[in-house]
Amino acid sequence: MKQQNLLPTVILSLAIVLAGYFVGQTYVAGKKLDRTVVVKGLAERKVEADIATWPLQLTVSGNELGQLQKTLEQQTKILQEFFTELAFTEDELTVGAPTIQDNRALLYGGQNTYNQDRYIAKAEFNLRTTKIDKMSEAMYKMPTIIGQGLVISSKNTWQPVQYSFTKLNEIKPEMIEEATKNAREAAEKFARDSGSKVGKIKSANQGYFSITDLDQNSGVMKKVRVVSTLEFYIED
Repeated sequence: MKQQNLLPTVILSLAIVLAGYFVGQTYVAGKKLDRTVVVKGLAERKVEADIATWPLQLTVSGNELGQLQKTLEQQTKILQEFFTELAFTEDELTVGAPTIQDNRALLYGGQNTYNQDRYIAKAEFNLRTTKIDKMSEAMYKMPTIIGQGLVISSKNTWQPVQYSFTKLNEIKPEMIEEATKNAREAAEKFARDSGSKVGKIKSANQGYFSITDLDQNSGVMKKVRVVSTLEFYIED
């Protein structure tokens, strides 16, 4: 009877020992898997803009509204013909509705005490195109129509033409791959210094793609940049 009562106790003790062993092994394995290193990978590309946008403003002044409208229409036509001769289409040139300002109404007492035209009319144009070379030619030749008496100004005087790169999705996969490779190289250097080796990726953050001008003097050339953050397992 005593031996029969002892057997369950022995079995229970053995089970506790085995459970403790497996828990210990699991803990050790878990600690090994916990060894990681977080690194950043960089990828950059020099690309050329594929869209150019040029916002313009045409200004006309006068004392008679009828003549003002006629002059504005004539000069608008001159500007449209200028861009047409450079092979730009109607779809690429957008013409906005004109606005007219009454200078007399803005003066105190309604009296035109200044020697200036009473009315000022402004019309906005927006040239948006993929013809980057033609855009440069248009900027170079613009003084020829200014010489005809047209008062034309760029809405952005610091950078008249805005250049954009819209084909990011075409180069994203290669850049992500390059950034990942760059990050692994950094992790491998860390592992070598510590006498270990790099394992699988534990986690990855793609990072934000930025597109900036290559330099202050070149709006056409752009720099695409991405920094990815990756966490690798470190193995003995």
